[in-house]
Amino acid sequence: MVKVMGIAVVVVLAGVLIFAATKPRTFRVQREIFIKAPAAKIFPLINDFHQWQAWSPYENLDPAMKRTFSGEPLGKGAVYAWAGNHLVGQGRMEITNSNLPSKIVVQLDFDKPMKASNISEFTLESQGAGTKVTWAMYGPNRYLHRVMGVFFSMDKMVGKGFETGLASLKAVAEK
Repeated sequence: MVKVMGIAVVVVLAGVLIFAATKPRTFRVQREIFIKAPAAKIFPLINDFHQWQAWSPYENLDPAMKRTFSGEPLGKGAVYAWAGNHLVGQGRMEITNSNLPSKIVVQLDFDKPMKASNISEFTLESQGAGTKVTWAMYGPNRYLHRVMGVFFSMDKMVGKGFETGLASLKAVAEK
């Protein structure tokens, strides 16, 4: 009986590892929202890391989070590093591209709880009386992340945060 259970565990584990190997080597999570405000009003809220506390869903996960701002005060070259509890971990963001009023690209590097480097991109597209804002994150999908992806949906986990953040951005921009 123990031998059969051991074989079953090995077969299931091998199945999970093989299935994970078939998952894509890159990922992309994206959400969008329509904001009744011009892109020129929304852009500064994203382009200045000091403004993120007003709308980012990750800012309130750890009230004691340590924040460090360096580099340029805003736009290309602005840097924001953080260190916090297990919910926010530790990492660094740097704006690598800032094209007023349509696009901001951020290099996003996580150190904890797991090392990862991704790109976060905000696109602002004027539409009539407002702006469609798209928040996307993409990057390599390392094998360990693909194994975790068998059990957890990154799109659902990260996407939910993006939805919350975009709703907060909308509330701030429409004031």
